[in-house]
Amino acid sequence: MRQPKLIDYTLLLILSLIWGSAFFNIKIATESLGPITIAFLRVFFGSIPVLLLCFYKKIKIEAFSKDWYWFAIIGFINLVLPFFLIAYGIKSVQSNLAAILMSTTPLSSTVLGHFFTKNEKFNFIKTFGILIGFSGIIYLFSDNFLINDNNFFSALLGSTCYVIGGVLTLKISNKKNENVTGSILIWAIIILIPLVSFIEKPWHTIPSIESSISVVYLGFVSTGLAWLLRFRILKNNGLIFQSQVSYLIPIFGIILSYIFLDEIITDKVLASLLAVLVGLYFVKKAGNKKTT
Repeated sequence: MRQPKLIDYTLLLILSLIWGSAFFNIKIATESLGPITIAFLRVFFGSIPVLLLCFYKKIKIEAFSKDWYWFAIIGFINLVLPFFLIAYGIKSVQSNLAAILMSTTPLSSTVLGHFFTKNEKFNFIKTFGILIGFSGIIYLFSDNFLINDNNFFSALLGSTCYVIGGVLTLKISNKKNENVTGSILIWAIIILIPLVSFIEKPWHTIPSIESSISVVYLGFVSTGLAWLLRFRILKNNGLIFQSQVSYLIPIFGIILSYIFLDEIITDKVLASLLAVLVGLYFVKKAGNKKTT
C-alpha cells in the first residue's frame, strides 16, 4: 500500500459519486420495472465487467467449487435481498433517504463485529459513535411526511443485509476479491432467474427509455465498475482509506436526488445526515487508533 496521491483521492471521489448516484437511478428504474427485475438486471450487467477482468487476469472463478454454498448464501444475502429490498423500498420513499440509510452500514457492521469477531469489540469512542449515528436514523424515521410503516422495514432491512453478507464473507476471506465477487454475482443470477421468470415475467413489460438507461447504468457502473474501482483503491491504499466513501455517498445521494428528481430536503434529513456522519467519524477514529 502507498500514501494516497491526488489520483487516489480522485478515484475515491468517483467511487462515491457512482455509489451515490445509484439511488436516484433505482428510483427511475422502479417507474416501469419491478424490484426483482431490477435486482436481476443489476447483477447480470454487473457481472460482465467483473468476469471479464477475471478472465483477463486469469483469476479462477470458484463459484462451483467445494465452497459453492458460501458463495450462494452470500450472493443471496449480499446481492439478491438488498438489491430487491432497496428497489422495493425506494418505490415509496425518497431515494435520498435510502442513501442515508446505506451510509449507516459501517455502524451496523461495528455492532455485529462486536458479537461475531474477536478483534472488533466496543470501546467508549465506538459506542459513542454508534449511539450518535443511530440516533440520527431514529430522528429521520420520526418524519412521517417522508417515511411510513410501508417502507420502513424494506429500507432498513436492505442495509442490514449488506452488513450480514459482509460478516459471512469473512468465512472466505482468504480468496481473491475478484473471485469472490464474480462467484457471488454468478449465484445471484442463478437465484434470481426463476424468481424473475415466475413472479414478474419482465418480458411482458415495455420499460421506458429512462428506466432502461438507469437499470443498465446500475448494472455496469454502480455494480460492476464500482466493484472494480473498489478493488483498485483497496489494493493501493487499504481499507481505512476506501471506507471514507461512507461519508460521501449520502452527500452525493442527497444532492443528485435533488438535482435529477427534485426531491425534498427537509431539516430532519439534514439533521439525520449530520448525526450519521458524526457517528461514522467517531467509529472510524476508534478504528484508526487501533491500527496505529
